[in-house]
Amino acid sequence: MSNQGCYEPLAREPPVRLRPLSLIASHEGGEACVCDLTGVFDLSGPTTSHHLKLLREAELIVGERRGTWIYYRVLPAALARLAGVLDTGRTPAAVGP
Repeated sequence: MSNQGCYEPLAREPPVRLRPLSLIASHEGGEACVCDLTGVFDLSGPTTSHHLKLLREAELIVGERRGTWIYYRVLPAALARLAGVLDTGRTPAAVGP
């Protein structure tokens, strides 16, 4: 998959798709149950599942079924690709007194 293609789901609806990506990545143990994600958004369960599906198809996250729940984690390579896109090469401005 080309790098450009993997960001397409984020470009279409960035806040809706970046937030679960961020929540999954920062969740304890680096993975989150879908049950932890559905209550966080003002979206129905099926809509949340749809966004997670698009993130899976873009190879940004993977899911593993455990019983009735699916646990998601962000792929390390995906984080590296996103970091590369977000890194502008600039250092933060010095904060003066």
